Amino acid sequence: MPITVDIDVMLARRKMSVGELADRIGITPANLAVLKNGRAKAVRFTTLAALCEVLKCQPGDLLRWETEDTAGQ
Repeated sequence: MPITVDIDVMLARRKMSVGELADRIGITPANLAVLKNGRAKAVRFTTLAALCEVLKCQPGDLLRWETEDTAGQ
């Protein structure tokens, strides 16, 4: 998929665990893992906004587009 999710990068920068982030944004760790690992088919804007608020970042810090040629490399 040409959309890459960089939640793990922001978690590392903020020294925060997946469990702590899930608690703070109000979703289960399992659902956050699906999003974090790029297996989600969609993300609600409310979830994206909560991620940005807690991680103090912009949506572009969490999601990036890559061409099909470079995705997965």
